[in-house]
Amino acid sequence: MAKKSQTAFVCRECGADHPKWAGRCSECGAWNSLAEMRLPGGKSPAREVAGYAGEAPRITAIGEVEVSDTPRESSGLGELDRVLGGGLVPGSVVLLGGDPGIGKSTLLLQTVLGLQDRIECLYVTGEESLQQVALRGRRLGTDLAGRAGELTLLSETRIESILAACSKSLPGLMVVDSIQTLYTEELSAAPGSVSQLREATAQLVRFAKRHDVIVLIVGHVTKEGALAGPRVLEHMVDTVLYFEGDPGARFRVIRAVKNRFGAANEVGVFGMTDHGLKPVSNPSAIFLSRHEKPVPGSVVMVTREGTRPMLVEVQALVADHPGGGSRRLTVGLDQNRLAMLLAVLHRHGQVALFDQDVFLNVVGGVRVNETAADLASLIAMLSSFRDRPLPQGLVIFGEVGLAGEIRPVPGGPERLTEAAKHGFTRAIVPRGNKPPKPIDGLEVIAVAHLDEAIEAVDTF
Repeated sequence: MAKKSQTAFVCRECGADHPKWAGRCSECGAWNSLAEMRLPGGKSPAREVAGYAGEAPRITAIGEVEVSDTPRESSGLGELDRVLGGGLVPGSVVLLGGDPGIGKSTLLLQTVLGLQDRIECLYVTGEESLQQVALRGRRLGTDLAGRAGELTLLSETRIESILAACSKSLPGLMVVDSIQTLYTEELSAAPGSVSQLREATAQLVRFAKRHDVIVLIVGHVTKEGALAGPRVLEHMVDTVLYFEGDPGARFRVIRAVKNRFGAANEVGVFGMTDHGLKPVSNPSAIFLSRHEKPVPGSVVMVTREGTRPMLVEVQALVADHPGGGSRRLTVGLDQNRLAMLLAVLHRHGQVALFDQDVFLNVVGGVRVNETAADLASLIAMLSSFRDRPLPQGLVIFGEVGLAGEIRPVPGGPERLTEAAKHGFTRAIVPRGNKPPKPIDGLEVIAVAHLDEAIEAVDTF
């Protein structure tokens, strides 16, 4: 008699299992997030544990564990190594997501082409043919046939066949492009479903840990920009990277949102060229416009991405809105925070913009997620509203509270040092970020309240 298949409902957001469908997940509270998945028949995990008769695993005290420096393999791309925390770790699983056409496959192909002379690499493609991958390699300017360690390719979507092939050759690094195309015959669901994604990723993680193989996985993203599939995928892997930026733009940003072997929120900047992605070692120089003369609404701030301070330009446009319903729009900043800053400017700066259209933009396609952009955004909006440009050589950063106070932000000395290195001569910063020693060539103006910052700007 055929085994009866079991059905469960899994939350796409948190990965929690439910015995029946419900409109809302009881674990994370997400609505309409439960998807049906079919499980193979057989004993339940609880019965298997209860009836376990094999050798019991050994429990080890933490003091008995031998700890050594984690070996890393350089990818050959400095910006990617920075995001990964210094390089690729054997046995790690990295999930890379991004919009279509952003350059995920190009980046990973460049990585394996740079590593194939040192370790054996396997590129598994489920979306493209072998000819398409080879053509992309030649477009990158690489003579595939003339390399000492020739890259091996595999066109397959069945996870059992992929792991069987890898078990024979046992490469040091494997790229899976993409996880949404893989499936297992143990499940009847279609490739890309919640159950298939979960099982395929679980098998890849087990294989990587058992054989110390580096696994790089490409993942699709939804229209909201999040990785497609259940959020449990991000918990299963060691590192989660996001490719950000406009596919038609020249520069791309890769961000680490999770990293078990390095700092999270680290970013790497790449430039797209005819020969692939090129690392940008000094991103501050490319994100600054350097206008010929000062323009209203333009402020330079120092953001901190991971361990790297980076100068970016915040632009504001404040214009009269005929009639009611003024617009508020942000690009690269939190739109909800813009509404809060406008209220603070009205209450503590005596500047009302309720009848004005307000647009905020971070130049270069960078997304700033930290509160250090608050003071720069307020001063940029004030400059545009008054049609009064700020002097060149001025940099501003600081968090603004609801009471109008200017709060310090992490990494103040590093931010000021980065500004001085790029030739800035003045800085308006929170009083808590005032450096203990003067910085050569940089005048630091420390403020504690919004009215002090506005007064300092009026004196220029």
